[in-house]
Amino acid sequence: MEENRNMPEQTSEQELSELLQIRRDKLAALQAAGRNPFEITRFDRDALSADIKANFDEMEGKDVAIAGRMMAKRIMGKASFAGLRDKLGDIQIYIRRDEIGDESYADFKTFDIGDIIGVRGFVFKTKTGEVSVHAKSVTLLSKSLRPLPEKFHGLTDKELRYRQRYVDLIMNPESKRNFEIRSRFVSFIRRYLEQRGFIEVETPVLSPIAGGATARPFITHHNTLDIDMYMRIATELHLKRLIVGGMDRVFEVGRIFRNEGMDTKHNPEFTTCELYQAFTNLEGMMDILEGILSGAAMEILGTYKLTWLGNEIDLTPGWRRITMADAVKEVTGADFMAIEGDADAAVALAKSVGVDMDGVAHTWGNALYETFDQKVEETLVQPTFITMYPVEVSPLAKRSPEDPHLTERYEAFVCSCEMGNAFSELNDPIDQYERFKAQAAKRAKGDDEADMMDEDFVMALEYGMPPTGGLGFGIDRCCMMLCGTDSIRDVILFPTMKPQD
Repeated sequence: MEENRNMPEQTSEQELSELLQIRRDKLAALQAAGRNPFEITRFDRDALSADIKANFDEMEGKDVAIAGRMMAKRIMGKASFAGLRDKLGDIQIYIRRDEIGDESYADFKTFDIGDIIGVRGFVFKTKTGEVSVHAKSVTLLSKSLRPLPEKFHGLTDKELRYRQRYVDLIMNPESKRNFEIRSRFVSFIRRYLEQRGFIEVETPVLSPIAGGATARPFITHHNTLDIDMYMRIATELHLKRLIVGGMDRVFEVGRIFRNEGMDTKHNPEFTTCELYQAFTNLEGMMDILEGILSGAAMEILGTYKLTWLGNEIDLTPGWRRITMADAVKEVTGADFMAIEGDADAAVALAKSVGVDMDGVAHTWGNALYETFDQKVEETLVQPTFITMYPVEVSPLAKRSPEDPHLTERYEAFVCSCEMGNAFSELNDPIDQYERFKAQAAKRAKGDDEADMMDEDFVMALEYGMPPTGGLGFGIDRCCMMLCGTDSIRDVILFPTMKPQD
C-alpha cells in the first residue's frame, strides 16, 4: 500500500508553513460544519491490530472497533485503503463509499497522515491475503496539525529523536520496543526482589547532605527553611538507616541526580535500583545481580545470549568472579599483592606498565585501582565480578577480615561497562566516622565529588547495624544491554538536552 505523501523528502520552511496552514484550514472547516474532532471524548476500542492478526481464524467476519494513528492512505475512486497503527502494530483498513456513505467518504478523503481515527467494521482478508478491517464507519478522533516525517527516511536525526521523543515513538517502532523492554525490566526487578522477601521503600530526593556516592551534586534552595539542599546522588545512606531500624530487606527504584559530564553512558538524571539485605555479604549480592540480569534476559528476550556494543555476550548464570589484584596480574603481569602496603613500590609498578598516576594520591590502593581502571577494565567483555577493592576508593565498604588494605566490594562488568556496585556494608561506626573525616578533608581541599560528613548516619550505626550486603545498579545501563543500544539516551524517554536557541 502506498503512502499518501504529506511531506516531501526535503521540505522548505515555506512549504512546511503551507502544509501547516492547509491542515488548520481543514480543521476550521470541520468546526464550522459542527464536526470538531477535539470535542469527541471517547471511542470504545475492543480490539488491537496484533491480536486481530494472531487470531484471524477466530475473528474472521466478526465486528471490531479499532483506533489509532493513520500512517498511510491510498484513494482508489469509490474505495480506499488506509494503514492504522495502534500500540501493538499496524493493520490495513478497507473503506468503501457505498458502505460508509457519501458524506463520510468525502470526509475520509480529506483526512491526513497522522490523524487519529476510530474504525468500526468486520475482519476479513483481501485478495492478496492481508488481514484487514472492512470499515462500516470511520471517525476522526483527533486532527494532526503537523505533518509527520517522510516515511522512508523517517526521523533519523538522533538529536531530534531525543528532543521530539513523541515523534520518534510514532515513526520508529524500535524505539517503542526499547521502552517496552525497559518497563518489563523494572517490573521483573520488583517481582524478583519481592519474591525474596524485599520490600520497596521511598527515601528523600532532597537532603541537606549529599552522601552515599562520590559525585558532584545539584544544589537547590528551600525557601521556607532558608537552607541549601542537595538532590540525592544515591539512596544508600537512608536505606541503610532502615536496616538499622529492623527492615531487614529493602530496595528502592528511584531517580538519582549527579551534576557531572554527559556521554553515551551517562545522563545527569538517571534511575537506579539499590537494595540492602541484613545478615548476608558480598557473595549474596553477587547472586542477586546475576539472578536479576540473567533472569531478565531469559524472561524478556528468551535467551541468555545477546549482542551489545559489537560483542556477543553470554549471561548464562555462573559468571566469572576474580579479585582486582588477580585481574590486574592476569592482564598486565603486575603483582600488587607481592608489595602490599608499599606505596612507593606500588606507584612505581603501576607506572612500569604504563599507568598515568598524575593527579592521583600515591598510595598502594590507588595504584592498584588506577592500574585496573586504565589497563584491565577495557578487557572485561563477558560478565565478570571484580572483587576486593582498595579501601581508598571504597569509603562505605567493610574491610576484608583477611586483608585490611582491601574491602569486600565488587563491581560487575559487561562489555567493559560497570553494571553494578556492591559491598559487604561497613557497620563499624568508628571506622565509618574516620572515613567520612578523610572524605571531608578531601572536600575541604576542593574535591567537590568527595563524600560529606553525615553525623546522623554515624549515629544510626552506633545503635547497631547487622552484617549487611548492599547493591546498586543503573537501570538505564542494564536496559542499554537488553535493548542492544549504544547510547543511554536511547533508553531514557526524555534525556537531558542542551536547550535550543
